[in-house]
Amino acid sequence: MPGAAESAVRRPTDWKSGAMQSRVRRRYAAERRFRFLGLTAVLLSVAFLTFLLVTMIGNGIRGFTRTEIRLPIDFPASTLILDPAALRGPEADRALAGADLEGVAAAAADTAFGQGGNRLLSDGAWIAVRQAIKADPSILGRKADIWVPASTGIDLAAKSEAAAADEAAHARLEQAGAVRTGLNLGFLTAADSTDPTLVGIWGALKGSLLTMVVTLLLAFPIGVLSALYLEEYAPRNRWTDLIEVSINNLAAVPSIIFGLLGLAVFLNFMHLPRSAPVVGGLTLALMTMPVIVIAGRNAIKSVPPSIRDAALGIGASRVQVVFHHVLPLALPGILTGTIIGMARALGETAPLLMIGMRAFISSPPSGLTEPATVLPVQIFLWSDEVNRGFVEKTSAAIVVLLLFLLAMNGLAIYLRNKFETRW
Repeated sequence: MPGAAESAVRRPTDWKSGAMQSRVRRRYAAERRFRFLGLTAVLLSVAFLTFLLVTMIGNGIRGFTRTEIRLPIDFPASTLILDPAALRGPEADRALAGADLEGVAAAAADTAFGQGGNRLLSDGAWIAVRQAIKADPSILGRKADIWVPASTGIDLAAKSEAAAADEAAHARLEQAGAVRTGLNLGFLTAADSTDPTLVGIWGALKGSLLTMVVTLLLAFPIGVLSALYLEEYAPRNRWTDLIEVSINNLAAVPSIIFGLLGLAVFLNFMHLPRSAPVVGGLTLALMTMPVIVIAGRNAIKSVPPSIRDAALGIGASRVQVVFHHVLPLALPGILTGTIIGMARALGETAPLLMIGMRAFISSPPSGLTEPATVLPVQIFLWSDEVNRGFVEKTSAAIVVLLLFLLAMNGLAIYLRNKFETRW
């Protein structure tokens, strides 16, 4: 059939025809639109991220500073009855505990700045007086100038907009050379307080570290061993399929569900201490474990089968193949997934609120069973405060949390690049 043979022969495409030129132009136009949309999406993402970082850092920088007032105190004329010799021994704290340092600081402020001058000082100004006496007991015999934290109004007037009365008072203090604003190292070493000029982030940061230690010690070995068993040893049947589906579903469960589980099991049933890092770590370990199992299985699958076959071929046992060859080669991917899961757990708030880690903690925890809070919960609590002084402290705490998360993600990238094997 010559007609069918001739019809089966494909004629060359006429690229210069009007129809083909139109199709080429449409294709190129679609490609340009796709590239434009992709570039626009990337630029929007970068713009939002830049706006977030600039806003948080701009507001948070002020949270790392504190305004102080120079307070002249005439100790011989004050009502303090303290023996300088008693302040040089181990009983110094007990001797200072009975002294009316708060009244001395308030009287000195009224004398130096007029009636109502004590309102220019922070509620914790007497702590600075106490520290100065403890550092140099000889000042009890003379008049001394002590830099004490200013009130929230004076602090806001020194950094940003404040009430007219506070700005006027700050202007008078500045003209007299009695006020200064500098780095507040106490924000990194102190715990929570009701006064925004005295709050610190160390209590929440230490609570986060202890909670993450418990989470890592539980979730990592259990998650890795579960991934090894499911990938290398478990038979392929309906039960293992059910387990795999359950693990995948657990990874997508809202975090507050794990908080309810921790409340029911660890607090109500096991009666573990409320608001303790050990309970927070157990709860976050339940949430992080499915993520580690999924990341571990994917890393184990990426190891070429030839590695297993070569090890078995030279007489290695199944356990030796898994732990001497497969696991070391899969470890970079496992570590990367683990650190990313830990970073997610570090930023969680809802499950920790359910187990009571939202209490007011005025001192850093000394152990895993001591009451504690964590960075996300501390940020939540400060953001709910009425006092305007907590606004900048909230932003500063967010900066600390972001730096913590960036450090963990940077560690994940470093481990992946250091131990990654390319096939």
